[in-house]
Amino acid sequence: MSATLTSAPTHDGLFGPARYKAMFAVALSVLLSVLDYAVVNVALPTIARDIHTTASAAIWVVNAYQLASLVSLLPLAAMGDRVGHARMCRIGLVLFIIASLLCAASRTLPELAAARALQGFGGACIMSVNAALVRFIYPSAVLGRGIALNGLVVALGVALGPTVAAAVLSLATWQWLFLINIPLGGAALYYATTALPITPRTRGSFDYTSSVLIAAGLGGTIIGLDSFAHASNALLGLALIATGIACLAALVRLQLGRTDPLLPLDLLARPGFRTAFLTGFTGFVGSNFFILPMPFTLMDILHHGPVATGLLMTPWPLAIVLVAPLVGRLTDRFPAATLSTIGLAITGTGFLLLRLMPAHPSDLDIAWRIALAGAGFGLFQPPNNKAMITTAPTTRTGAASGMISVARLAGQTIGGMLVALTLGLITHGATYTCLTLAAATAYLAAAVSATRLRQ
Repeated sequence: MSATLTSAPTHDGLFGPARYKAMFAVALSVLLSVLDYAVVNVALPTIARDIHTTASAAIWVVNAYQLASLVSLLPLAAMGDRVGHARMCRIGLVLFIIASLLCAASRTLPELAAARALQGFGGACIMSVNAALVRFIYPSAVLGRGIALNGLVVALGVALGPTVAAAVLSLATWQWLFLINIPLGGAALYYATTALPITPRTRGSFDYTSSVLIAAGLGGTIIGLDSFAHASNALLGLALIATGIACLAALVRLQLGRTDPLLPLDLLARPGFRTAFLTGFTGFVGSNFFILPMPFTLMDILHHGPVATGLLMTPWPLAIVLVAPLVGRLTDRFPAATLSTIGLAITGTGFLLLRLMPAHPSDLDIAWRIALAGAGFGLFQPPNNKAMITTAPTTRTGAASGMISVARLAGQTIGGMLVALTLGLITHGATYTCLTLAAATAYLAAAVSATRLRQ
């Protein structure tokens, strides 16, 4: 199967108010998707009590969203290349708004998990094309600033999540965590309809067979690995992993030789793109070795309360936000190999310093180490994302955009499973072991990134 490029505007990005309005549309759409994921994490205990389910079962309120997003990102990115990136973003916003209403109306775990899966699908529509849209909003000379701003919005969503959740739950029921998406989604949909640019589209039939294979392959493998990580049904887990691997193998065979494969083997064959993807994936695995167990370290070992724990975790996203303007400018001047390698080395050093903290550290001892790791992570992401976008042909911008989100989601998902496995296997000092693994994985990601220095 091949695809051809349709006619499209030939200018290099947007200028003046048109650029600001278009980027606002992208930023508000991305913020909506990321913020909703973050606020639900904080509200899980409240939701579990209200719908009369266990804490472990309530995790599916999060997992349903993340799994639906991951398995649909690449098919939706390919669809975005065909129907237009702006149109795909609008479709995602409509689905997200509808799913938010269904989430608020849910009264049982299956209802809520199903609504969250639809919400995750809508979020994937947005996240699969957001970087592609940025490429056509910003001129190539300042593209790094647009990529950095996009990363800043993601960090803001993560940072605001606990605060928004606490504010909403102090005034209303958990259903309002989803109902607030209605006005936000409406505003995002208005700007996405009126301000987003027309981008090139490819002609060619959509590959439905490969879409099913990628969903079954990723879904089966991830759910099977999750069964092992949580020591649940080993036989079922093994069967799911075997099925997932078989589907992925069939997918690779089906995709070989195609000019616009759904699984972007053509992009992964490019050394620069492949290295950037592996760098992003490994970096996010390392970040989850810190993000997930660190609250347990602060509460269970260092005896901080929930509010203090939330405040002490804030330097991570705050540092990402603060370095974003500088990183945007650096990204347009220096190669990703240099910036991402330095950023990941700084992140690994921050994690290592957290592991080597004294037995009774002060709040400042903890905060500056977390801020150092966050600043390094903020330095690593924008140039690495820009490398993935700019090493892809224009006709494959949607696929490259989807792969940026795949690297993040796959890294977070695999990292979460490895954290669960570590906490299950180690009885004493497991959270400190996770910090050691966080540092080691960040340094590994830096080493992967550094291989580009020879290119």
